[in-house]
This record gives sequence, structure tokens and C-alpha cells, in this order.
Amino acid sequence: MKVEAECAACILSRGAAEAIEATTNPALRFRAMNEIIRLLHKEFRPTAVPADLGTKRDRIIKRVTGNSDPYMRSKRISNEKALKLLLYARKMVEEGYTQQDRFKRACLCAIVGNIMEFDIPGHKFTYSILRKNFREAAKDLAIDDTIQIYEITKGAHRVLFLTDNAGEIVFDTLLVEQLKNMGLTVIVAVKGGPVINDATLVDAEVSGMNKIADKIITTGTDAVGLAVKEVSTEFLEVYNSVDVVFAKGMGYAETLTEYKLKKPHALLFRSKCNPVANFFGVSREKNIAKLMP
Repeated sequence: MKVEAECAACILSRGAAEAIEATTNPALRFRAMNEIIRLLHKEFRPTAVPADLGTKRDRIIKRVTGNSDPYMRSKRISNEKALKLLLYARKMVEEGYTQQDRFKRACLCAIVGNIMEFDIPGHKFTYSILRKNFREAAKDLAIDDTIQIYEITKGAHRVLFLTDNAGEIVFDTLLVEQLKNMGLTVIVAVKGGPVINDATLVDAEVSGMNKIADKIITTGTDAVGLAVKEVSTEFLEVYNSVDVVFAKGMGYAETLTEYKLKKPHALLFRSKCNPVANFFGVSREKNIAKLMP
């Protein structure tokens, strides 16, 4: 997926918000924004990928401010709030009469968790609306490939689950549980270092994911989405060896659409911005379960 014009404004807006989270020093905030503007001047062109620019923006902020994890506090709060809703979400999943129904409900819970993201212009997330979003998840599913995803996954043996945000990873545990109940070996990958509010090994432990998945690995990098040239050898070996990949969030949607995929990928995310919504042909703020290729 390539950038649209408004991606430039988003990168700047999110950069300013993150710089405020990263430091109280006005001079460092100014310097970070100055470098982000120079990044856009140099690399913002029609062939650019939003997630790639987002990665470079975040690295600028971390380097300039000296803060390696600007959203640390927000991620901790997200995990705490999500854990309080986990029983409610689990009950929704367990009310499914069949394995396929429980699988779909778990997918919906995982997708709803993807609203837990900060500082996207026009995307208003508050913890108070989470429960409401669980109740309304089904009617907001603008792309529903869950039946096809279920059928393909049912015949698989090994699955790689790519997580997105902290807090969200708590609800991902419900889907990983269902995959395990289907007899699959599930390897879960978190980011190799802090980037925006994406989940890392700390969040995998806090969420309890490390007790559910067969194995937890990292991508080996702090990139938004999938940066094949940056990931670790371990990650690449797992990615190439599994039968199906589940990928959470817009970052993976933005980057995976740039590759020639050789196996089924289930993209599960919320269309939180217009460029992503436009690419997938849906309205903004809709839930998507898309099977690729």
C-alpha cells in the first residue's frame, strides 16, 4: 500500500504527539520535528509506504529525545484496561455453539482490540467505548472472510500470529486459544523493540500470551509492520515455515500488501484512517477480516 496525500499530515501529527510523550524539553521536541519534516521532504513521494515512513519517524524521535519507549506508560495502562475486559470478551467467544462460530467471535474480539491506538488524526479512542465496540463488532465487519480463513486454517498445522498493539494483545489471546483448540501449533511474534504502542515481550508476558502460545518470538526489529530486510533470521525461518499467517493491525496491512505472498495471510484490523480504508474499499472505522492473497 502506498501513501496518500494526507499521510504526510498524519506522520507530522503523530510525530508531534509522540515527541510530547517522549520529552518535556522544548528544544528536543523542536529538533525531532525538524528532522521529521526533512524526512518527508526527502522521502515523501507516491511510491512510499506509510508504515516505512512511520518507522523512520519513530526512530528519529527515540534517537533525538533519548527516550527508547515514549508510549511505555500508555501501553501499561492499555494492558491493565484490557485485562479488566477480558472475561467479558471471553464470555462472548464461549457463547458460540460451534468451533467455527467461536473462531469468528474470537476474530472479532481481536479486531475490536485494534482500536486501541493513539494519536491517529480523526481516530477517537477511549477505554470507555471498548465494551460498546465488542457488542457492535459484527455489524461493523465491512470485509468478512472469516469462513474462508477458518477453512484454510483448519487444514493447517503451524500458524504464525503477528501481534500489533499493547492492550490489543490481551484480546489476541482469545483467538490464539481458539487456534490451539483447533489442534494448531501457534507461534506468536511481537516487535523486537518499542515502536509506537506496539506490543513487545513485556506485553506478551503481561497479557498471558506467553502461557498460551507454543512459542513467543520477536520480529528482531522495531519496524512498523513487516520489514523483511530487517527481521531476524529466527523470525524469517518461522515466517517461511508456517502454513498460515495471522497479521494484526494497519501496519501489517500496509506492508504485507507490498509483497508477493506465497501463503495465506489473514489480515485482522480496524480501518482507522482514510488511506487504509480507501485501499481496501471500505469506510473508515470498520472492522476487517481479509484473506490474502
